[in-house]
Amino acid sequence: MPFSAVIKQAVRAALWPSFLTFPLLVIKINPYERTVAWRWQNLLYVALATFSGSLLAQTAAALKARKKLRAAAPAKDRPQLFDKTAVRLPALSVLLLLAAAFPWLVSSYQVSIMITALLYVMLGLGLNIVVGMAGLLDLGYVAFYAVGAYSYALLNLHFGIGFWTALPIGGFLAAIFGIFLGFPVLRLRGDYLAIVTLGFGEIIRLVLENWTEFSQGPSGISGIPRPGFFGMELSLQQSVIYLYYLMLGMVVFTILATNRLQHSRIGRAWAALREDEIACRAMGIDKTKIKLAAFAFGAFWAGMAGVLFAAKTTFVNPASFTFMESAIILCIVVLGGMGSIPGVIIAALTLILLPEYLRTLADYRMLAFGAALVLMMRFRPGGLFPAARMRRQK
Repeated sequence: MPFSAVIKQAVRAALWPSFLTFPLLVIKINPYERTVAWRWQNLLYVALATFSGSLLAQTAAALKARKKLRAAAPAKDRPQLFDKTAVRLPALSVLLLLAAAFPWLVSSYQVSIMITALLYVMLGLGLNIVVGMAGLLDLGYVAFYAVGAYSYALLNLHFGIGFWTALPIGGFLAAIFGIFLGFPVLRLRGDYLAIVTLGFGEIIRLVLENWTEFSQGPSGISGIPRPGFFGMELSLQQSVIYLYYLMLGMVVFTILATNRLQHSRIGRAWAALREDEIACRAMGIDKTKIKLAAFAFGAFWAGMAGVLFAAKTTFVNPASFTFMESAIILCIVVLGGMGSIPGVIIAALTLILLPEYLRTLADYRMLAFGAALVLMMRFRPGGLFPAARMRRQK
Protein backbone atom coordinates (compact mmCIF):
# COMPACT_ATOMS: atom_id res chain seq x y z
CA MET A 1 0.00 0.00 0.00
CA PRO A 2 1.42 3.46 -0.87
CA PHE A 3 2.46 5.69 2.01
CA SER A 4 -0.16 8.33 1.09
CA ALA A 5 -2.92 5.71 1.31
CA VAL A 6 -1.66 4.63 4.72
CA ILE A 7 -1.80 8.23 5.98
CA LYS A 8 -5.31 8.75 4.57
CA GLN A 9 -6.56 5.61 6.26
CA ALA A 10 -4.99 6.70 9.58
CA VAL A 11 -6.61 10.14 9.30
CA ARG A 12 -10.02 8.56 8.63
CA ALA A 13 -9.50 6.27 11.61
CA ALA A 14 -8.73 9.28 13.84
CA LEU A 15 -11.83 11.28 12.83
CA TRP A 16 -14.44 8.77 14.03
CA PRO A 17 -13.23 8.38 17.68
CA SER A 18 -12.72 12.14 17.87
CA PHE A 19 -16.34 12.68 16.82
CA LEU A 20 -17.67 10.07 19.29
CA THR A 21 -15.71 11.35 22.29
CA PHE A 22 -16.29 15.05 21.55
CA PRO A 23 -19.24 15.54 23.97
CA LEU A 24 -17.51 13.66 26.77
CA LEU A 25 -13.93 14.90 26.52
CA VAL A 26 -14.23 18.39 25.05
CA ILE A 27 -17.37 19.90 26.59
CA LYS A 28 -17.39 20.42 30.36
CA ILE A 29 -20.47 22.08 31.84
CA ASN A 30 -20.41 23.63 35.31
CA PRO A 31 -24.08 23.77 36.45
CA TYR A 32 -23.29 25.86 39.53
CA GLU A 33 -21.48 28.65 37.70
CA ARG A 34 -23.48 28.08 34.49
CA THR A 35 -20.36 28.04 32.37
CA VAL A 36 -19.09 25.84 29.56
CA ALA A 37 -15.40 24.97 29.25
CA TRP A 38 -14.01 23.79 25.92
CA ARG A 39 -11.08 21.40 26.34
CA TRP A 40 -9.80 21.14 22.79
CA GLN A 41 -6.50 19.64 23.90
CA ASN A 42 -8.32 16.42 24.87
CA LEU A 43 -9.65 16.12 21.32
CA LEU A 44 -6.10 16.53 20.04
CA TYR A 45 -4.86 13.77 22.35
CA VAL A 46 -7.57 11.37 21.14
CA ALA A 47 -6.86 12.15 17.50
CA LEU A 48 -3.11 11.70 17.91
CA ALA A 49 -3.53 8.45 19.86
CA THR A 50 -5.93 7.00 17.28
CA PHE A 51 -3.78 8.16 14.37
CA SER A 52 -0.69 6.53 15.92
CA GLY A 53 -2.64 3.37 16.72
CA SER A 54 -3.86 3.10 13.14
CA LEU A 55 -0.32 3.45 11.82
CA LEU A 56 0.89 0.77 14.21
CA ALA A 57 -1.99 -1.54 13.26
CA GLN A 58 -1.27 -1.15 9.56
CA THR A 59 2.43 -1.78 10.18
CA ALA A 60 1.60 -4.91 12.18
CA ALA A 61 -0.72 -6.13 9.40
CA ALA A 62 2.02 -5.62 6.82
CA LEU A 63 4.53 -7.50 8.97
CA LYS A 64 2.03 -10.31 9.46
CA ALA A 65 1.48 -10.59 5.70
CA ARG A 66 5.23 -10.68 5.15
CA LYS A 67 5.55 -13.38 7.81
CA LYS A 68 2.95 -15.51 6.02
CA LEU A 69 4.87 -15.17 2.77
CA ARG A 70 8.07 -16.24 4.50
CA ALA A 71 6.27 -19.19 6.11
CA ALA A 72 5.07 -20.32 2.70
CA ALA A 73 8.65 -20.44 1.44
CA PRO A 74 10.65 -23.70 1.66
CA ALA A 75 12.25 -24.37 5.04
CA LYS A 76 15.77 -24.12 3.64
CA ASP A 77 15.08 -20.57 2.40
CA ARG A 78 13.86 -19.25 5.75
CA PRO A 79 16.42 -17.22 7.71
CA GLN A 80 17.10 -18.56 11.22
CA LEU A 81 17.67 -15.52 13.40
CA PHE A 82 18.13 -17.28 16.73
CA ASP A 83 17.41 -20.43 18.62
CA LYS A 84 14.42 -20.00 20.94
CA THR A 85 15.70 -22.56 23.43
CA ALA A 86 18.96 -20.67 23.76
CA VAL A 87 17.13 -17.44 24.57
CA ARG A 88 14.42 -18.77 26.88
CA LEU A 89 16.56 -19.70 29.90
CA PRO A 90 18.53 -16.39 30.07
CA ALA A 91 15.29 -14.42 29.62
CA LEU A 92 13.59 -16.30 32.47
CA SER A 93 16.66 -15.79 34.66
CA VAL A 94 16.61 -12.03 34.04
CA LEU A 95 12.86 -11.87 34.80
CA LEU A 96 13.32 -13.74 38.08
CA LEU A 97 16.18 -11.44 39.10
CA LEU A 98 14.08 -8.37 38.33
CA ALA A 99 11.14 -9.83 40.26
CA ALA A 100 13.38 -10.59 43.24
CA ALA A 101 14.82 -7.06 43.27
CA PHE A 102 11.46 -5.34 42.71
CA PRO A 103 10.47 -4.67 46.38
CA TRP A 104 13.85 -3.03 47.07
CA LEU A 105 13.54 -0.63 44.13
CA VAL A 106 10.04 0.77 44.64
CA SER A 107 7.77 1.98 47.44
CA SER A 108 5.60 -0.22 49.66
CA TYR A 109 2.52 0.99 47.78
CA GLN A 110 3.91 -0.28 44.49
CA VAL A 111 4.80 -3.60 46.14
CA SER A 112 1.25 -3.91 47.47
CA ILE A 113 -0.16 -3.33 43.97
CA MET A 114 2.16 -5.98 42.57
CA ILE A 115 0.99 -8.44 45.24
CA THR A 116 -2.57 -7.89 44.04
CA ALA A 117 -1.46 -8.41 40.44
CA LEU A 118 0.29 -11.67 41.36
CA LEU A 119 -2.85 -12.78 43.18
CA TYR A 120 -4.84 -12.32 39.97
CA VAL A 121 -2.15 -14.19 38.04
CA MET A 122 -2.79 -17.13 40.34
CA LEU A 123 -6.56 -16.81 39.93
CA GLY A 124 -6.25 -16.50 36.16
CA LEU A 125 -4.11 -19.63 35.94
CA GLY A 126 -6.65 -21.51 38.05
CA LEU A 127 -9.59 -20.46 35.88
CA ASN A 128 -7.50 -21.23 32.80
CA ILE A 129 -7.69 -24.90 33.81
CA VAL A 130 -11.49 -24.84 33.69
CA VAL A 131 -12.11 -22.46 30.78
CA GLY A 132 -8.94 -22.64 28.71
CA MET A 133 -7.90 -26.28 29.04
CA ALA A 134 -11.24 -28.05 29.60
CA GLY A 135 -13.49 -25.59 27.74
CA LEU A 136 -16.03 -25.26 30.59
CA LEU A 137 -17.38 -21.70 30.89
CA ASP A 138 -17.39 -20.87 34.62
CA LEU A 139 -18.90 -17.51 35.65
CA GLY A 140 -19.00 -18.32 39.37
CA TYR A 141 -15.28 -18.80 39.94
CA VAL A 142 -15.25 -16.12 42.63
CA ALA A 143 -17.23 -18.49 44.87
CA PHE A 144 -14.17 -20.72 45.35
CA TYR A 145 -12.10 -17.60 46.01
CA ALA A 146 -14.55 -16.68 48.78
CA VAL A 147 -14.47 -20.22 50.22
CA GLY A 148 -10.69 -20.02 50.61
CA ALA A 149 -10.76 -16.55 52.17
CA TYR A 150 -13.52 -17.38 54.65
CA SER A 151 -11.90 -20.73 55.47
CA TYR A 152 -8.84 -18.94 56.83
CA ALA A 153 -10.87 -16.20 58.51
CA LEU A 154 -13.28 -18.57 60.29
CA LEU A 155 -10.68 -21.19 61.22
CA ASN A 156 -8.50 -18.50 62.74
CA LEU A 157 -11.43 -16.83 64.49
CA HIS A 158 -12.82 -19.97 66.13
CA PHE A 159 -9.83 -22.30 66.40
CA GLY A 160 -6.78 -20.05 66.18
CA ILE A 161 -5.42 -21.87 63.11
CA GLY A 162 -2.52 -20.05 61.49
CA PHE A 163 -1.84 -19.16 57.88
CA TRP A 164 0.37 -22.09 56.90
CA THR A 165 -2.14 -24.62 58.20
CA ALA A 166 -5.09 -22.81 56.62
CA LEU A 167 -3.43 -22.51 53.19
CA PRO A 168 -3.85 -26.17 52.12
CA ILE A 169 -7.14 -26.48 54.04
CA GLY A 170 -8.61 -23.55 52.12
CA GLY A 171 -7.48 -25.08 48.83
CA PHE A 172 -8.94 -28.51 49.60
CA LEU A 173 -12.24 -27.07 50.88
CA ALA A 174 -12.58 -25.05 47.67
CA ALA A 175 -11.81 -28.21 45.65
CA ILE A 176 -14.61 -30.04 47.49
CA PHE A 177 -16.99 -27.19 46.63
CA GLY A 178 -15.79 -27.46 43.03
CA ILE A 179 -16.77 -31.12 42.97
CA PHE A 180 -20.15 -30.26 44.50
CA LEU A 181 -20.66 -27.74 41.68
CA GLY A 182 -19.45 -30.22 39.06
CA PHE A 183 -21.99 -32.96 39.78
CA PRO A 184 -25.16 -30.97 38.88
CA VAL A 185 -23.65 -29.52 35.70
CA LEU A 186 -22.19 -32.70 34.18
CA ARG A 187 -24.74 -32.68 31.35
CA LEU A 188 -24.65 -28.92 30.75
CA ARG A 189 -22.58 -27.08 28.18
CA GLY A 190 -22.16 -23.54 26.86
CA ASP A 191 -24.63 -20.88 27.99
CA TYR A 192 -26.54 -23.22 30.32
CA LEU A 193 -23.34 -24.12 32.17
CA ALA A 194 -22.44 -20.44 32.46
CA ILE A 195 -25.84 -19.58 33.96
CA VAL A 196 -25.65 -22.37 36.56
CA THR A 197 -22.11 -21.44 37.63
CA LEU A 198 -23.15 -17.79 37.85
CA GLY A 199 -26.00 -18.79 40.13
CA PHE A 200 -23.63 -20.86 42.27
CA GLY A 201 -21.36 -17.86 42.75
CA GLU A 202 -24.27 -15.67 43.78
CA ILE A 203 -25.58 -18.33 46.20
CA ILE A 204 -22.23 -18.44 48.00
CA ARG A 205 -22.10 -14.64 48.23
CA LEU A 206 -25.68 -14.34 49.52
CA VAL A 207 -25.12 -17.09 52.10
CA LEU A 208 -22.05 -15.28 53.41
CA GLU A 209 -23.93 -11.99 53.44
CA ASN A 210 -27.12 -13.18 55.18
CA TRP A 211 -25.99 -16.00 57.50
CA THR A 212 -24.76 -13.62 60.17
CA GLU A 213 -24.23 -16.28 62.87
CA PHE A 214 -21.80 -18.11 60.59
CA SER A 215 -19.92 -15.42 58.66
CA GLN A 216 -20.77 -12.22 60.59
CA GLY A 217 -22.68 -11.00 57.55
CA PRO A 218 -21.87 -7.74 55.75
CA SER A 219 -19.72 -6.61 58.70
CA GLY A 220 -17.11 -9.17 57.72
CA ILE A 221 -14.28 -10.61 59.77
CA SER A 222 -11.34 -8.43 60.75
CA GLY A 223 -8.07 -8.97 62.56
CA ILE A 224 -6.94 -11.85 60.36
CA PRO A 225 -3.20 -12.38 61.01
CA ARG A 226 -0.63 -12.02 58.28
CA PRO A 227 1.70 -14.93 57.44
CA GLY A 228 4.34 -15.55 60.06
CA PHE A 229 8.05 -16.12 59.50
CA PHE A 230 9.34 -18.59 62.10
CA GLY A 231 7.68 -16.63 64.91
CA MET A 232 9.50 -13.36 64.13
CA GLU A 233 7.77 -10.04 64.68
CA LEU A 234 7.64 -8.18 61.35
CA SER A 235 6.90 -4.51 60.80
CA LEU A 236 4.27 -3.47 58.26
CA GLN A 237 6.84 -2.86 55.53
CA GLN A 238 8.62 -6.14 56.26
CA SER A 239 5.28 -7.97 56.16
CA VAL A 240 4.50 -6.48 52.75
CA ILE A 241 7.89 -7.52 51.35
CA TYR A 242 7.56 -11.00 52.89
CA LEU A 243 4.07 -11.41 51.43
CA TYR A 244 5.39 -10.31 48.03
CA TYR A 245 8.04 -13.04 48.01
CA LEU A 246 5.45 -15.53 49.24
CA MET A 247 3.10 -14.58 46.39
CA LEU A 248 5.97 -14.78 43.91
CA GLY A 249 6.80 -18.30 45.10
CA MET A 250 3.14 -19.34 44.91
CA VAL A 251 2.85 -17.98 41.36
CA VAL A 252 5.96 -19.89 40.26
CA PHE A 253 4.55 -23.04 41.88
CA THR A 254 1.20 -22.48 40.13
CA ILE A 255 2.90 -22.00 36.76
CA LEU A 256 4.91 -25.21 37.15
CA ALA A 257 1.87 -27.19 38.32
CA THR A 258 -0.50 -25.96 35.61
CA ASN A 259 2.13 -26.47 32.91
CA ARG A 260 2.65 -30.02 34.15
CA LEU A 261 -1.11 -30.62 34.16
CA GLN A 262 -1.51 -29.23 30.66
CA HIS A 263 1.06 -31.64 29.22
CA SER A 264 -0.04 -34.65 31.26
CA ARG A 265 -2.53 -37.35 30.39
CA ILE A 266 -5.36 -35.51 32.14
CA GLY A 267 -4.42 -32.32 30.28
CA ARG A 268 -4.75 -34.12 26.94
CA ALA A 269 -8.11 -35.46 28.11
CA TRP A 270 -9.22 -31.89 28.90
CA ALA A 271 -8.12 -30.81 25.42
CA ALA A 272 -10.19 -33.64 23.89
CA LEU A 273 -13.20 -32.62 26.00
CA ARG A 274 -12.81 -29.01 24.92
CA GLU A 275 -12.59 -29.81 21.21
CA ASP A 276 -15.41 -32.36 20.92
CA GLU A 277 -17.23 -33.89 23.87
CA ILE A 278 -18.87 -36.65 21.78
CA ALA A 279 -15.54 -37.70 20.25
CA CYS A 280 -14.00 -37.56 23.72
CA ARG A 281 -16.54 -40.09 25.02
CA ALA A 282 -16.10 -42.22 21.91
CA MET A 283 -12.38 -42.52 22.68
CA GLY A 284 -13.18 -44.04 26.06
CA ILE A 285 -12.45 -41.00 28.23
CA ASP A 286 -14.57 -40.82 31.37
CA LYS A 287 -16.29 -37.48 30.93
CA THR A 288 -17.53 -37.38 34.53
CA LYS A 289 -14.09 -37.78 36.09
CA ILE A 290 -12.46 -35.34 33.67
CA LYS A 291 -15.03 -32.59 34.30
CA LEU A 292 -14.93 -33.04 38.06
CA ALA A 293 -11.13 -32.99 37.99
CA ALA A 294 -11.17 -29.71 36.04
CA PHE A 295 -13.54 -28.05 38.53
CA ALA A 296 -11.59 -29.43 41.50
CA PHE A 297 -8.15 -28.35 40.26
CA GLY A 298 -9.38 -24.91 39.24
CA ALA A 299 -11.15 -24.40 42.57
CA PHE A 300 -8.08 -25.56 44.51
CA TRP A 301 -5.98 -22.66 43.21
CA ALA A 302 -8.81 -20.21 43.83
CA GLY A 303 -9.10 -21.44 47.41
CA MET A 304 -5.40 -20.93 48.09
CA ALA A 305 -5.59 -17.50 46.45
CA GLY A 306 -8.49 -16.68 48.80
CA VAL A 307 -6.36 -17.59 51.83
CA LEU A 308 -3.59 -15.32 50.54
CA PHE A 309 -6.12 -12.53 49.94
CA ALA A 310 -7.40 -12.78 53.51
CA ALA A 311 -3.83 -12.71 54.81
CA LYS A 312 -3.01 -9.65 52.70
CA THR A 313 -6.05 -7.54 53.61
CA THR A 314 -6.50 -8.92 57.20
CA PHE A 315 -10.24 -8.41 56.57
CA VAL A 316 -12.87 -10.19 54.48
CA ASN A 317 -16.52 -9.48 53.77
CA PRO A 318 -18.94 -10.60 51.02
CA ALA A 319 -18.52 -7.33 49.08
CA SER A 320 -15.07 -8.52 47.98
CA PHE A 321 -16.53 -11.51 46.10
CA THR A 322 -19.05 -10.12 43.63
CA PHE A 323 -19.67 -11.18 40.05
CA MET A 324 -17.32 -8.44 38.83
CA GLU A 325 -14.39 -10.39 40.27
CA SER A 326 -15.37 -13.41 38.20
CA ALA A 327 -15.72 -11.19 35.14
CA ILE A 328 -12.24 -9.71 35.64
CA ILE A 329 -10.67 -13.15 36.03
CA LEU A 330 -12.49 -14.39 32.92
CA CYS A 331 -11.25 -11.31 31.01
CA ILE A 332 -7.72 -12.22 32.04
CA VAL A 333 -8.10 -15.72 30.58
CA VAL A 334 -9.78 -14.57 27.35
CA LEU A 335 -7.48 -11.63 26.66
CA GLY A 336 -4.37 -13.62 27.47
CA GLY A 337 -5.41 -16.51 25.25
CA MET A 338 -7.44 -19.48 26.47
CA GLY A 339 -5.14 -22.33 27.36
CA SER A 340 -2.02 -20.15 27.17
CA ILE A 341 -0.08 -19.87 30.44
CA PRO A 342 2.24 -16.98 29.35
CA GLY A 343 -0.75 -15.12 27.92
CA VAL A 344 -2.72 -15.39 31.17
CA ILE A 345 0.26 -14.10 33.17
CA ILE A 346 0.78 -11.06 30.94
CA ALA A 347 -2.96 -10.33 30.73
CA ALA A 348 -3.33 -10.46 34.53
CA LEU A 349 -0.42 -8.07 35.05
CA THR A 350 -1.80 -5.76 32.35
CA LEU A 351 -5.42 -5.72 33.52
CA ILE A 352 -4.53 -5.13 37.18
CA LEU A 353 -1.59 -2.75 36.79
CA LEU A 354 -2.90 -0.68 33.87
CA PRO A 355 -5.81 0.97 35.77
CA GLU A 356 -3.44 1.84 38.64
CA TYR A 357 -0.87 3.49 36.40
CA LEU A 358 -3.60 5.31 34.48
CA ARG A 359 -4.68 7.21 37.59
CA THR A 360 -2.95 10.29 36.15
CA LEU A 361 -5.77 10.41 33.60
CA ALA A 362 -8.19 10.97 36.50
CA ASP A 363 -11.75 10.73 35.12
CA TYR A 364 -10.63 9.22 31.84
CA ARG A 365 -8.60 6.25 33.05
CA MET A 366 -11.52 3.80 32.75
CA LEU A 367 -12.28 5.20 29.28
CA ALA A 368 -8.66 4.57 28.26
CA PHE A 369 -8.80 1.13 29.87
CA GLY A 370 -11.97 0.22 27.96
CA ALA A 371 -10.50 1.53 24.70
CA ALA A 372 -7.43 -0.66 25.23
CA LEU A 373 -9.68 -3.71 25.70
CA VAL A 374 -11.69 -2.91 22.55
CA LEU A 375 -8.51 -2.49 20.49
CA MET A 376 -7.19 -5.72 21.93
CA MET A 377 -10.26 -7.70 20.92
CA ARG A 378 -10.30 -6.01 17.50
CA PHE A 379 -6.72 -6.72 16.49
CA ARG A 380 -5.90 -9.80 18.64
CA PRO A 381 -9.17 -11.74 19.10
CA GLY A 382 -7.24 -14.89 20.00
CA GLY A 383 -5.57 -13.17 22.94
CA LEU A 384 -2.13 -11.73 23.58
CA PHE A 385 -0.42 -15.09 23.32
CA PRO A 386 -2.85 -17.65 21.91
CA ALA A 387 -2.14 -21.29 22.63
CA ALA A 388 -0.35 -23.41 20.02
CA ARG A 389 -3.70 -24.93 18.97
CA MET A 390 -5.08 -21.47 18.16
CA ARG A 391 -1.97 -20.48 16.23
CA ARG A 392 -2.22 -23.63 14.11
CA GLN A 393 -5.87 -22.93 13.32
CA LYS A 394 -4.92 -19.48 11.99
